[in-house]
Formats: sequence, structure tokens, C-alpha cells
Amino acid sequence: MTYTVSLDKFIKKMGVENCTPEIDTSKIQISQPDINRPALQLAGFFDYFDSNRIQIIGHVEATYMEKMDPEHGEKMIRKIMEFKVPCIVFCRDEKIEDHVLNSAREYGVPILRTPRATSAFMAEVIRWLNVELAPRISIHGVLVDVFGEGVLITGESGIGKSETALELIKRGHRLVSDDVVEIKRVSEQTLVGSAPDITRHFIELRGIGIIDVKTLFGVESVKNEQGIDLCIQLEEWNKEQEYDRLGLEEKYTEYLGNKVVCHSIPIRPGRNLAIIVESAAVNFRQKKMGYNAAQELYNRVTSNLMKNQG
Repeated sequence: MTYTVSLDKFIKKMGVENCTPEIDTSKIQISQPDINRPALQLAGFFDYFDSNRIQIIGHVEATYMEKMDPEHGEKMIRKIMEFKVPCIVFCRDEKIEDHVLNSAREYGVPILRTPRATSAFMAEVIRWLNVELAPRISIHGVLVDVFGEGVLITGESGIGKSETALELIKRGHRLVSDDVVEIKRVSEQTLVGSAPDITRHFIELRGIGIIDVKTLFGVESVKNEQGIDLCIQLEEWNKEQEYDRLGLEEKYTEYLGNKVVCHSIPIRPGRNLAIIVESAAVNFRQKKMGYNAAQELYNRVTSNLMKNQG
């Protein structure tokens, strides 16, 4: 599935000036997260030109246009616009010639302008579009920010995910989404989770109903989006099943091609799931910082055995 973002939203987010306000930007859709600086196109080379990208005119391109033969320069600009590019953005408040604006109105291509430096603006645009246009899925689960780590809690309906999230909120952590989590793959290493607009900040508790976390616990108890670092799979206790007691080997689950560390937690009466989730998040952070408690115990046992054998 291909996702798009309206040019109108891009203009508002990036704070750029629309030099062609008569063109309706809400109907123009951006489908590519990459951008293009059309230096080669201004020189007349249009092979492999990706017209779906936003076109950026920086100081180099603007200077080149000034030195071009006016007739040839106008011809190249018109040819670029014939491809129906989403828009052309002039950075560093570069001067926009009248013939550029006239051609833009003729072909319906918005001309935008920003005072920001070209490289910095390009980096911000690419970062934002990568998030907006990222592949995504929706899964059944709860996402909570625990000590800065994004913990995705999954399991069968009614197993206690929402109750665990509520206890974590009372302990000072932040809710991102309950029941449905929308996951975006913004890079090969990063998954970002958020809540659907209609259920944001709400939790469903069986026997009580819907509660508004933001209203009950304050704005510091919620968060709009969070990177997913760890997955906690809640499951019914099965005495016939062997559960990992050391954690020497990491187990993973996969979303959109990205692997996430996953722990299976068996549910039994009396287990405080909120404390278990907190401990899992802290332990995960320790491992990222280079300390592995399970490996440390293994090294101690091995060292002790070697001493006894000696």
C-alpha cells in the first residue's frame, strides 16, 4: 500500500512561504520521501528524472539559473514543470523570477520559499517524510513508555494488558496506545508506535468501561508516539511448558521486517506484572549499555567451576 501526505500539510509543518497561493495545495499529494535538486535537469539532462519528488532549488541552482541564457533557463523550468512535480522549493530566500511564477501558475506547480539553509532544510524534510510515508501496520496490544523505553505489551484479549498499563501509569510511566497500536517502520532499525486518533489517551477496563488517562492522571501520563524497543508477550501459565529462567539468548519478534527483543511472561495469580515490565525495561537498558546480568552470572559460575577443578 502506498501512503501519501498532502502538500498543504507539508507547507504548514515546514513553515514555508507559498508564493503561488492561487494554486490549491490540499489536492497535491507527496508520495516519495526523497527529494531532488534539479541541477542536471536545469542543464537539460532528464534521463531518470523522478518527477514524484519535491524539487529543491539551493544557492548553487539559483546562481546557475542567473547565469543561464534567459530563454534557455525559462525553457528548462517549463520542462521540469511539465512533469507535474509536487512543488519547487527555493531555499535561502533566493530570488524567484517572474517567468518562474508565470510558468508555475500555468502548469499548476506550487512555488515555495524558505529562508533556511538548503542542506538543513533537506535533512528535515527527508526525516519528516520518512515518518509520514513509512510502511505501517496496526496490531492488537498496548504501548507504554517505561523509563524511556518503548514497551509493546501483547497477548490474548482479556489477559490483562490494559490493567498492566494502568498500573504502570500510576507508577509514573506514560501511555502511548491501548487496544490498537499503529506501527510505522521509519528505518531499518526503528519502529515507531502511536495510537489511532479516535482512541488516543483512552483505556478500556473490563467491568468499568472507558477511562480518559489524560484527564485522570494529567498530561505527563500520556505520549503521542514512541519508538518500540521491547515486546512483552503475556500468556496463560502452562505447567507443561519450559520457560526461560536465565535469558542468555535473546528472543525476537518481527514487525515490518524489523526485529524487536521479545519476552514471554506467563500469567499466574499474585504476579505483579507492572513490576515485571519495569524490570524488563531496566534490564533491556542495561544490556544496551553493555551490562548483561545473565552473562555475568554465567561467567561467575564458570569461573567458580574452573577454580574447583583446579
